[in-house]
Amino acid sequence: MSELIKVGVTHGDVNGVGYEILLKTFSDAKILELLHPIVYGSSKSASYHRKALNNDAVNFNIISRVEESHEGKVNLINCVKEEIKIELGSASAEAGESAFIALEKAVRDLNDKKIDLLVTLPINKDAIQNNRFHFPGHTEFLEERFAANGEKALMIMATETMRVALVTAHVPLSEVSPKLSKELIMEKLKTLNHSLKRDFRIEKPRIAVLGLNPHAGENGLLGKEEAEIIAPAVKKAQDEWILCVGPFAADGFFGSGRFKEFDAILAMYHDQGLIPFKTLAMDSGVNFTAGLPIVRTSPDHGTAYDIAGKNLASDESFRQAIAMGIDIFRNRQAYDEARKNPLKKMFFDRGKDDERLDLTGEEGEV
Repeated sequence: MSELIKVGVTHGDVNGVGYEILLKTFSDAKILELLHPIVYGSSKSASYHRKALNNDAVNFNIISRVEESHEGKVNLINCVKEEIKIELGSASAEAGESAFIALEKAVRDLNDKKIDLLVTLPINKDAIQNNRFHFPGHTEFLEERFAANGEKALMIMATETMRVALVTAHVPLSEVSPKLSKELIMEKLKTLNHSLKRDFRIEKPRIAVLGLNPHAGENGLLGKEEAEIIAPAVKKAQDEWILCVGPFAADGFFGSGRFKEFDAILAMYHDQGLIPFKTLAMDSGVNFTAGLPIVRTSPDHGTAYDIAGKNLASDESFRQAIAMGIDIFRNRQAYDEARKNPLKKMFFDRGKDDERLDLTGEEGEV
């Protein structure tokens, strides 16, 4: 029997709903049959939330490093040893520092391949800022840490049936248009196309590209970015055999249900893509960081300070983030294995390869 996939989970902002959804998820003991969890956090914070939520179903195995963890247990690396003042529903520098310490430790272990993938619980992007974290979010931080060969991170919000990627992510709206270029859109289209093939196992992905302006510019009347930047980028991508179409007017595209015809959508800026996505999939959506050599997912919601400590948070998005992270990790293994030494596989190892393909066809896993 093979070892379970080691899933690292950072505890995020202790004043939010992170520990609540973590406790709710791991209250279901069956989930431990599917993964080997390692939580990066604080034993004292975990105890605080257990008492506040009256949840005694989860017993943490407190450890100091991954090598001490065990399958069948909810392992917690106590990387924040000092007691943290928890103020449910409020942002604080102390909670931000706690979130950063856990993230930093998890990233080191991910880089050292001590864990297989990372699931991050929500942070407060302002509270976590310090001289070591000066990024608008996890995506940019992870890009700096792992993009050693020039890779560029791409934020994809995903469910089983809908995927929305962003050309510009955490930037002010006033800076979106100046940042757009044919080269940037092409870069994102290439990354998205490759991720759909490798991470989601879609052989011939179909991508819709949204415009920037109302009515996709209305032939230049309402803006020229579509004609001068976006449409030429789409044409160049088509010339390179990427199956993409656009630019579409965003309101009509989502309002008419056309998003159902595509495997992914490339939006020009954050709210253009995420407002419709979260309207349709707030409880089940996943934030996936594509384009990097590591796998990282997250629930698609934030710290939810307004309901912190009230036992009202849904753990569905967190469950989906774990499941999608595991699927992507396995998909990458299968994709890379199928393309490794193709001549050898074709002529000398055909029987073994056929067996792998049969398994993939029946179960969708290797």
